[in-house]
This record gives sequence, structure tokens and C-alpha cells, in this order.
Amino acid sequence: MSQGQGRLPGVKPAAIVDIGSNSVRLVAYEGVTRSPSPIFNEKAMCGLGRGVATTGELAAESMDRALAALRRFRKLCDIMKIEDIRPIATAAARDAANGPAFLAAAGEAIGRPIELISGAREAELSALGVISTIHQADGVVGDLGGGSLELIDIKDGRPGPGVSLKLGALALMDASGASPKAAAKIARAALAEAAPLEGLRGRTFYAVGGTWRALAKLHMHQRNYPLGVMHGYEIPARDALDFATLVERVDCEALVAVGVVSQQRRPSLAYGAVALEEIIRRGKPARVVVSIGGVREGLLYNQLDAATRALDPLLEAARTYNLLRSRAPGHGEDMIHWTDAFFASSQLNETAEEKRLRHAACLYGDIGWRTSPDHRADFAMDLLANTPTMGVDHPGRAYLGMAVAYRHIGMEEDVNPLIRGLATPRLMDRARIMGALQRVAYIVSASTPGVLPRVKLTCARGELLLTLPPDLADLAGERLNGRLKQLARLLGRKPILAVA
Repeated sequence: MSQGQGRLPGVKPAAIVDIGSNSVRLVAYEGVTRSPSPIFNEKAMCGLGRGVATTGELAAESMDRALAALRRFRKLCDIMKIEDIRPIATAAARDAANGPAFLAAAGEAIGRPIELISGAREAELSALGVISTIHQADGVVGDLGGGSLELIDIKDGRPGPGVSLKLGALALMDASGASPKAAAKIARAALAEAAPLEGLRGRTFYAVGGTWRALAKLHMHQRNYPLGVMHGYEIPARDALDFATLVERVDCEALVAVGVVSQQRRPSLAYGAVALEEIIRRGKPARVVVSIGGVREGLLYNQLDAATRALDPLLEAARTYNLLRSRAPGHGEDMIHWTDAFFASSQLNETAEEKRLRHAACLYGDIGWRTSPDHRADFAMDLLANTPTMGVDHPGRAYLGMAVAYRHIGMEEDVNPLIRGLATPRLMDRARIMGALQRVAYIVSASTPGVLPRVKLTCARGELLLTLPPDLADLAGERLNGRLKQLARLLGRKPILAVA
């Protein structure tokens, strides 16, 4: 069977097998790119780290489950014809006396030698994972696994020194005798000397790891949050602290919306909450931001050359969607240059972040063309708000969804008010302007590359002037005039349609 047209040409898939203290996971990626897309993702909850803190060994039952999962993952990689497979192991195998024997058996099961990651290396890779998936990340990364907690500062795109502490959710549960109160004392003592937390005050704490993602998912559902995507979900530190203390205090089965968390993950929720509470109390961050970028994404990012690392993950993802889903990818690039020229003449001041969002909207503008015209706005809004694209926060997702939705529905109708509420009034205004710009551009170019460079849209002396070349003069009809007027109303300008 040939490769589907929805896949990037000339890119070979790669897989990472992550043997963690709580789960063993296979993630297969379309390729090692700046914005890698998972093509297969499966985990097995094996609990390798359970009991290691007290017995010093991996349990036989947990090892059997892990080895069975690895044999299955090997077969899946064979089916997907993936040759680039990188298996790694972390805290449980690192700390257990029988870890070396297990790793030897695991290597046989997956058909590759297992790379045992040190605590310091795990912290560094987690930092690189956050750097690669969150635009201009600045703060402290905390990667909570089953056996360990890695903390590391990141600034200016670089990780600082990191530490690895035996404060994983399973390790805390074991060491405390399954008492959240005792676990809090253990965590408090261990974190008192954690150097990365000394520079966290007023900055961002990036929460990485399955237990913290589960806590965030529970928090999202309790507040009826309009987006389903976890990456970039932000919680004010005070709110996160209150929620963590609630989860510690009550039986998790009594929590509202606990059904969104798997049964296997629920016992670790209280211990993840303990670690988060103590980090917030000790480090005093301004906010907690969830990152799905961690060790696996850090491993991929680490394989890229410097030039590829410097690329913007949001724009790279947008270019991929533009290539695979638009009618003519060159039109999206034309839109970038066309709107650049318009903004240069408009005197609309634009931040660097607003500019990159506008460029992404240009590339995403035509992704819904195959759907029904009546459904295109909803399709674009849902896809752009919830797609696992990296390098964009939730207000930015709302902007992208609104910008493309307004392109389809016009300025008289409105978009989902819950998603609209995630954006600032300024960002919402820019989304409407971008939608109106696209409505002009698409009707004058028929989504065809090479037309927009010949059509000039400028602002001057209170006027919005659209200039057509003589051979395109017949485009100056009622529909184009109507859309130009819509844009002019948003800008407070007088619309002028002229032929050069």
C-alpha cells in the first residue's frame, strides 16, 4: 500500500520507546522535524517504579507487563516499517538493583539496546522538550514521572543545571506509606535545597508528565474549559495551589469529573498534587503551564541541526497543514507577503507575536476547502483550536480559529463565544481584521498563487485602497466591493477600488 497523501513526502518515520516508572510508551512520529507529528501513540501502565523505593527492586509482575508491551511495540514498528527506533529507560530501571537484568531482557524484547538515561540527562531532555514546543519558554521545567522529579531552569532557549529528585508519584506513595500528609513532608524536605526553584519567583512553572497532565485535565473539566488540547493550558499559581490541596484532601473518586482520568492513573493524583503544592509554595511562580513536550520531544529536538532548531514550530506546523490540506500551498505564502505589505501601510502597530500568529493564519486559511461551505467555519475553528500544534498558547489558538472562521462566515455573524472568550479584545479585533483580509484575498485570487502579488491593498489618508492591474479589472464587481467595505468598516477607512 502506498503512503497516504496526507503524509509529508520524503520523510522517514521515527519512534521512541519510553520505559518509565509508571508507563511504557511507544510514540511513532512522521519524521524528525521541527514540528513532529505523532502517527501512532500507545502506552501500557506497567508500574515498574511501584515498590522500588521500599524494596529496591522491580516487581516481577511489572517487568512481565513491560516486556509484553515491548514485544508488542516491536511488532508494531515492524508493521509500520520504522527502522529508526530509540528505546530509553529512566528512574525505575536506574534505581532498582535488578535494573540491569531487566534492561537486558527489555533490549531483547524490543530488538534494540536500551539507553539508560541519567537523572541529569533526563532533566536536560525535558527542558529541550519544553523549549522545542513552547514559544520563548522562560521559567522552570518540572518533569514528574513515577520514580523521579526532574527540575531545570530554562532561559533564552537554553537549559541550565538540573536536578533529579526521588519524588515521583509512585516513589512518594511508597516512601510515605500511601499517606499524602507524610508525602508532603518528604517533598518539602527534598525541595528545600532544589536550586532551580530559587529563580522561579514570578515566572512560569512548566509541568511535564502524565500525572500532572491528568491533574490539569481534571481541572479543565471542572471549569468546563472550551478547549480540549492540553498543551499550553495555563493555571494561575494561586488557583493551582488551591486545586492541589483539594486533590490531596479528598478521596479522588469524589472529585467532580474524575471520570476523565483513567482508573490506573487516579491513585497517583494525590502525590502529583503534593509535589505541585510544595513546588508552588517553595518557588512562588506566577503561573503553571502544562507542556506535553518532554523527554521524547527533547530527544527529537536534540537530533536537529542548529538551523532547523531555530525555525518556529507554529509556522512549520502551519506550513505542513498548508502543504497537505490547501488547494494551492503557494497561495498561503502569497498571503503572508500581501498582508505584510498591507500592515506596513496601515499604521496598525503589530507585536512580534501578533505577526507570527497572522502568518500562521495565512497558512491555515484554506485548510477547510474540502468540507461543506456551511461547515467550513466550524471545521476551521475546531481544528485550529484543538489541533496538537506546538508553539502557540491558548489565546493564540483562539485567534487562529477565529481568523479562519471569520473568513468563511463574514463579519455579520459571530464565532463560538466560549473560544472567543480566551482571546484578549485586541487579539479578537486582529482576528476579525485577518478574517476580513482573507475574504478580500480569496475572492480576488480564487485561491490561486501569483495573483495577490499583482493586487495592492494599502491604507493612506483615511482611505483603504485596493488596486487591480488592467487585465484583472473585470474582478471589480459587487462581491469584491462588498468585502472591501467590510474590511474598511473594521479599520475606520473609506473603501476605494481602483484599476491601475
